[in-house]
Amino acid sequence: MRADRLMNIMILLQNRGKMTAKELADELEVSERTILRDMDALTHAGIPIVSERGKDGGWRLMDHFRSRLSGLTSADMTSLFLSPSKELLEDLGLQLSLDTRQKLFGAIPDTYREEAQAMWEKIHIDSGTWRPSSEKAHALAVVKQALWENKKLFIRYGRTEGDMKERIVNPLGLVAKGGTWYLVATRDGDIRNYRVSRIVQASMEEETFERPPHFHLPDYWEQSKASFVKNLPAYDVEVWLHPRIAGRITFTGKFVKVLKKEQSSDNGWIPATLQFDDEQEAIEFILGFSDQIRVESPHLKEKVLAAAQAVIAFYQGKS
Repeated sequence: MRADRLMNIMILLQNRGKMTAKELADELEVSERTILRDMDALTHAGIPIVSERGKDGGWRLMDHFRSRLSGLTSADMTSLFLSPSKELLEDLGLQLSLDTRQKLFGAIPDTYREEAQAMWEKIHIDSGTWRPSSEKAHALAVVKQALWENKKLFIRYGRTEGDMKERIVNPLGLVAKGGTWYLVATRDGDIRNYRVSRIVQASMEEETFERPPHFHLPDYWEQSKASFVKNLPAYDVEVWLHPRIAGRITFTGKFVKVLKKEQSSDNGWIPATLQFDDEQEAIEFILGFSDQIRVESPHLKEKVLAAAQAVIAFYQGKS
């Protein structure tokens, strides 16, 4: 609706100071011509919006003007009470206490309090894992300090290949995914992700840096995540599963891509497609289920047989 869009324009300008018509159009997913018409409507309504020309120009609200519109809906208000993981907050040196929530509860309008109270009492989000990870992000404190102060960061980083690399990076943000912290930083003009637990040494440089003006961490992370998933290796294997293990495999959901229960054979075996990163991972997984998984591919069947014979020969050679 146009009224919602006009209010959002005011909130964006109030929060960001100055934005071009293109930036507003991209943010609100409309055309630049629509934004220009909206600016005319706001000006005629008495909102003091001015346009500045030139390279660094754009639209802005006149100095000292502040709107009382927050744009927060009932859902926005109640969602504030869904706190993130206690462990992640502690990693950042923060703690969401009962007192903190009480302060927030007392600050919201009366009309939202009942819904917020219900959200607080009935929903709890635990983003941790069932088994605590032994992975420790020892460098997180230094990384966080460099991030807050916009200072360059020296890191020694252990890669998956086992070697160590030394880098000086510009920290742009921290992202927690599945209880694991990732540093998003620029190096030589490129944005890269570093698993903080693999940073074995970190020290903050004296030199500061300028953040990219239009960098938005949530948008970047979603794009990075989608690109990572798209480029993951995939090795599909057609198999038959013994009914005794079908439930175990599908419960984890790690390898089963397609399960065709409706096409089970007369003896109860179930056809399925298992997906792995590579052939070796497939061989090791299938071998672990002994005679409970039957491989369709003759080529892979020979590889599994050779691996099984190697295991037998190894243990027969033991005294």
